[in-house]
Amino acid sequence: MARALQDIIDQGRGVAPADLVLRGGRVFDLVSGEFFDGDVAICGDTIVGTGAAYEGREVIEVTGLTLVPGFIDTHLHIESSLVTPFEFDRCVCPRGITTAICDPHEIANVAGLEGIHYFLDASARTVMDIRVQLSSCVPSTEMETAGARLEAADLAALRDHPRVIGLAEFMNYPGVLFKDPGCLAKLGAFRGRHIDGHAPLLSGRDLNAYVAAGIRTEHEATSAAEALEKLRKGMRVLIREGSVSKDLHALAPIITERNSPYIAFCTDDRNPLDIAEHGHLDYMIRTAIALGAAPLAVYRAASLSAAEAFGLKDRGLIAPGKRADIVALDSLETCHAQLVLAGGRRVDARAFASRETIPPVARRSVRAPKVSAEAFRAPGNRAETPVIGILPGKIITEHLTEEIAPMDGDKRPDVERDLIRIAVVERHGKNGNIATGFVKGFGLKRGAIGSTVCHDHHNIAVVGADYSDMALAANRLGEIEGGFVVAEGGRILAELALPVAGLMSPEPFEKVETDLVALRAAARSLGVTLEEPFLQLAFLALPVIPHLKITDRGMVDVDRFELIG
Repeated sequence: MARALQDIIDQGRGVAPADLVLRGGRVFDLVSGEFFDGDVAICGDTIVGTGAAYEGREVIEVTGLTLVPGFIDTHLHIESSLVTPFEFDRCVCPRGITTAICDPHEIANVAGLEGIHYFLDASARTVMDIRVQLSSCVPSTEMETAGARLEAADLAALRDHPRVIGLAEFMNYPGVLFKDPGCLAKLGAFRGRHIDGHAPLLSGRDLNAYVAAGIRTEHEATSAAEALEKLRKGMRVLIREGSVSKDLHALAPIITERNSPYIAFCTDDRNPLDIAEHGHLDYMIRTAIALGAAPLAVYRAASLSAAEAFGLKDRGLIAPGKRADIVALDSLETCHAQLVLAGGRRVDARAFASRETIPPVARRSVRAPKVSAEAFRAPGNRAETPVIGILPGKIITEHLTEEIAPMDGDKRPDVERDLIRIAVVERHGKNGNIATGFVKGFGLKRGAIGSTVCHDHHNIAVVGADYSDMALAANRLGEIEGGFVVAEGGRILAELALPVAGLMSPEPFEKVETDLVALRAAARSLGVTLEEPFLQLAFLALPVIPHLKITDRGMVDVDRFELIG
């Protein structure tokens, strides 16, 4: 709660007791890299004193703990946590994540502006501070069928909303380079404001043009060389570690004290099971340090540099005048939060219980007609076949070519060669499209897996070795209003209902975590070898990530940015 300026001054001088004092800890200064002792005094949501002794109306002993600024996730889709913003808040804020900069383009691709307004309204009621980037690519390309379309005028109307920072990841980089009128209109509407980037493998003069268009950040760098080129060209690099896209190990060499003012951390897409098993930004912090990065560089990236990159000048340091986002740690290396303050408010069960929440939106959004096993046949008379090749830990895929001989007018799955059917079924009730292809890398030997989390159009995606099980999975997704399904032998082995836009569960994150454990076990029983098969499946339908993808309109050669035959 903001307090009067007079109170802030008096409490900072110590002539009036502070609202809250943290006593006995040591502060890690992200400017000098030094530690200093002394109380931290807080008035309302603002730090008013450090490095001195203070009296307070409330005193919390933090003896033996190290105090650092709250962590900032600089790019994520809360929908990919599979829970509502309120459950996401309860899931990650106790780990020290006090600010999240989200792009609600998953729900926007299903429900349009209604989805964005839901996140804007929710962000004003969470314990952590959620800021919104307006979704720039709804749909991401013209090679898919989404549930909505947002033009420049739709986004410009929300430009000055107090929760909005700017324009979210501009995925259609070919549209920028080739001056698509819709892309230029959106860039023009946000010129001079923050615009997030999304340009995997883009380099050279094309990268120059992309950055010159006003795009400031990039979370798609997957190698140190790519990241360094983007840093040299003025982009802030957001190092990502999601449930599928795991770039931290590859980019750890760039996390140096020299580079740290220009890098930050993000999760992009991370589900509750991975958060429970490994962590969130706290996992990135301890892993980066374990990989040899200097703690000063790591903690700068986690807070101060992130705040500076997005113009959040009121946070990122434990210093007078800054927002009281503070994490008390057992040590810098282990990064286990013992106490978290978000805007001066202690993050505990009482904080979450006292929040005002809002009802979720976009129910009954899965409108696909029933499909039959015959819908998944892949006709063709040429044996030469394009195949999506999965690269574990990455959303970039290979564009493979395999010989698959047609039999009775159908190219059938070949589990011995790990060639299984993939299909995308349009689910927004617009055209009934069904496209089929092949994917390699799941390890699946039987049955099928289906999902309505299918970036970014969020149609139904199904992979399988058996057409009847694929049909069962797709139809079951309609019955449960979206989610994940595993089927084998004509029965459902496991499922997770995500009825909020087909993307999120209204249930507690602990329930979602439990269901994900059962889903992973069911997938493994079919022979699946991927650690995270469900979100890996989701990214196989995103036609802005090289090299080969599939949408409801067919296979997409992303390098050529065109549908294949």
